[in-house]
Amino acid sequence: MAYDSTATKARLLDAAYDEFVRVGLAGARVDRIAKAASANKQAIYLYFGSKEDLFDAVMANRLRILADVAPITADDLPGYAGALFDALVADPGLQRLSQWRALEFPEASEAEIESHVAKATEIAASYGVHLNLATDLMMIALGAAMAWNNTAERIRNPLGDPEEQRAAAHRQAVVTAVTALTDALTATPKKATS
Repeated sequence: MAYDSTATKARLLDAAYDEFVRVGLAGARVDRIAKAASANKQAIYLYFGSKEDLFDAVMANRLRILADVAPITADDLPGYAGALFDALVADPGLQRLSQWRALEFPEASEAEIESHVAKATEIAASYGVHLNLATDLMMIALGAAMAWNNTAERIRNPLGDPEEQRAAAHRQAVVTAVTALTDALTATPKKATS
């Protein structure tokens, strides 16, 4: 049987994702990652260089997955907020990984800055607003989509409604709120999408 380095890399990325979501970069152990991936820990260093580089690779991998599932559409921030909410509810680890990233590496990389500025520039052009306002709109849409996972279950669902029903109602509230905000702050009102 031939050795498949692509499969090993994929298993390492998946195992590292689980480890980083659970304990962050500082708490992660390459021994646990390698064992969970059924790989030798030397493979981590061979393919990724260091634990920090592996974290960056996991982050980039998961952001690509998220971008495929919930692509930012410059002319439909409410739709983006709804799609992002869906993706984060389906896989809360994506949000947790981002939170670990923010805690352990508070400075954004040049690539992250360029990506955000490019997205904000598209939003500014689409809505006919200044770049700073477009950045604010993007951050608020992101924050609204993330609020569900950032709130304890008994607080976000005080009446004990069925979780799926409550999540659907909250999703609609996110879309409605982002729609109202973009309508109030931009020159071209947009219609709410569900």
